[in-house]
Amino acid sequence: MDVDTDAIESNMRHLVELCAPSSVWAVVKANGYGHGAITVSRAAVAGGASGLAVALVQEAAELRNAGIESRILALSDQPHDQYGMLLAANAEVMVYRSKSIDALGSVAQQRGVIARVHLKVDTGMRRVGAEPSSAGALIARIQQHPNLQLVGVATHFATADIPGHPGIAQQSDEFALMTSLVEPETEIHMANSAAALLVPESRYSYVRAGIALYGIDPSTEVKLDRDVFSAALRWWARVSYVKVVEAGEHVSYGWRYQTTQRTRLGTIPVGYADGVPRRWSEVGGVVLIGGRRRPVVGVVTMDQLVVDLGPEDESDPIDIGDEVVLIGRQGNEHMTVEEWAERLGTIGYEIVCQISGRVPRRAVGLPAERS
Repeated sequence: MDVDTDAIESNMRHLVELCAPSSVWAVVKANGYGHGAITVSRAAVAGGASGLAVALVQEAAELRNAGIESRILALSDQPHDQYGMLLAANAEVMVYRSKSIDALGSVAQQRGVIARVHLKVDTGMRRVGAEPSSAGALIARIQQHPNLQLVGVATHFATADIPGHPGIAQQSDEFALMTSLVEPETEIHMANSAAALLVPESRYSYVRAGIALYGIDPSTEVKLDRDVFSAALRWWARVSYVKVVEAGEHVSYGWRYQTTQRTRLGTIPVGYADGVPRRWSEVGGVVLIGGRRRPVVGVVTMDQLVVDLGPEDESDPIDIGDEVVLIGRQGNEHMTVEEWAERLGTIGYEIVCQISGRVPRRAVGLPAERS
């Protein structure tokens, strides 16, 4: 799998320009949305990212071990027994419980350091975060501890990728009340990619840009400007086997597919263990070979899938070793993350995050990929 670092860097530059004077942090959790966290982080920082956001303390430690010096923020509270690792990684963290505030302050005091924290307020996501009514007391609790520094106050949109949804205004209004509880130098942040694009008043101190950084549409209703944003991922493999079969032959587990003519079948060494859903053929899934769309047939297996290459044709030769593109461009054809998501009834986030760790990632500079 190729990850275009030029695209990541360029996408970040566009986001920085769009959101100014607010700054932009790059969300690189889940292995950089499947693209490779270290590779993405370096490219994002080169593009002007002011900081990096992760989900787990282990993700923060990975970046530090790779020599990345930017500010790092864990977007949710971490298990108390991992606070030592968090502080060793010089990472900031979202907190929203009094017990966590006290525990983190105690660990920081034992280590003789100042822990930098952001209070997360739940304005409607109902996942994690303090109730708005308790925000003032929690802010005071943080400020009273000598080894804690309140760096920021944050929340997270639940419906920013649905333009015009009433939840956007409701959460914005609720969060605006929180900003009066802190000093002017306190960082205020709530916007994700969709909000950064469509709700400029939500940008505050900085935005946390995730999916747009990778050149993927935030939703079917919030699309990126393809004149400036480029897809960064190209997932490819090579044909491992080709055979000719007669009409009426069954293919793969369960014999759910039967050939209707004498045809060539190509085996591709990629399966559901790599991130291709087992039902990919059932939703019209295709790959690109020889610059053409080729249907995946039969059930996708753990390590392999089968493609119907069509009847033998001297003008359409396909052999072992030929390139197969699962996501990306080949010739005049293009398979996008968005097409995968539409076929599978999901979102682009899930498509790229499910590409497993056994798929090698390679950082490259590629020609601009316009989805």
